[in-house]
Amino acid sequence: MATAEASPNSIAAQGVHLGRVLMVGPLKPSLAATLTERYDALDLPMGEGRSNFLREHAESVTAVVTSGRTGVDATLMTALPRLGAIVHFGVGYDTTDVALAAERGIGVSNTPDVLTDCVADTAVGLLIDTLRGFSAADRYVRAGRWPVDGNFPLTRKVSGTRVGIVGLGRIGSAIATRLEGFGCSISYHNRHEVSGSAYTYVGSVVELAAGVDVLVVAAAGGRGTAKLVDRAALEALGPDGYLINVARGTVVDEEALVELLTQRRLAGAGLDVFTDEPHTPEALLALDTVVLLPHVASGTVETRAAMEALTLRNLDDFLTSGTLTTPVVQPKVLTR
Repeated sequence: MATAEASPNSIAAQGVHLGRVLMVGPLKPSLAATLTERYDALDLPMGEGRSNFLREHAESVTAVVTSGRTGVDATLMTALPRLGAIVHFGVGYDTTDVALAAERGIGVSNTPDVLTDCVADTAVGLLIDTLRGFSAADRYVRAGRWPVDGNFPLTRKVSGTRVGIVGLGRIGSAIATRLEGFGCSISYHNRHEVSGSAYTYVGSVVELAAGVDVLVVAAAGGRGTAKLVDRAALEALGPDGYLINVARGTVVDEEALVELLTQRRLAGAGLDVFTDEPHTPEALLALDTVVLLPHVASGTVETRAAMEALTLRNLDDFLTSGTLTTPVVQPKVLTR
């Protein structure tokens, strides 16, 4: 198996998928540098000049490296006739038309597992911060309000709370394991009940939300989970309930969420993701009951390095053997 240290010439010499690598969207600078220097990768213009670029280079591209935030839509996929693999830097791939990729025999990979711990850590950190109001208390002190207005208002206890997790996959399970240490009771909703799970399965998101103090969203993004946590679920969570989202902004009905938070019909929310990133609903900025993070759940030096290494490994494996290390969809062997 080729390693990330292999030169582009040696990879191309061995490979069955000769052609160019294309970078689509912003990537981690060190990853972009490696792709440019080691693979002589092309960089797709995102605005003016894109059409001319594709006319010149589309026929030569056999692999795309992108991120979960950008992806490859149907229009771009169709414009790349020799495309064999879409390699994602990140666990999410909802911005890529995976159904069309599978139909066209194009492989799709992501970087699972390596970011599970950091995302789960972030979810627990957000939960604690949101319930205990630490970020708001920090602002209270910095604004000089403590000696003027007195003690900060009382907040909500974390230990022993009832937590519902939407999506008990790798990340959801890691969150649950951590929260067991706080004595939390854990229930969950999944597309299917997880065999052998020690946690209580609930058949709908609305029913789950109605029976917990905190609803943690850890489900994958994409069309199948769009607004899975809808207005009915948020209303079921109620004025004493909290929402934590480390999944995708699209999984939650953001309009309903903003409305309920501003009307105090939800106790609070901890959000690392939003529907229209990097834009955040303006109405949330003034709320001390909401903790807002700029999509940083996997943003540690160690995790991003591991994600980069796995991205390059997927690319190398595709170029040398026509397969992917961590496939969402394995590519079909190209003969052209």
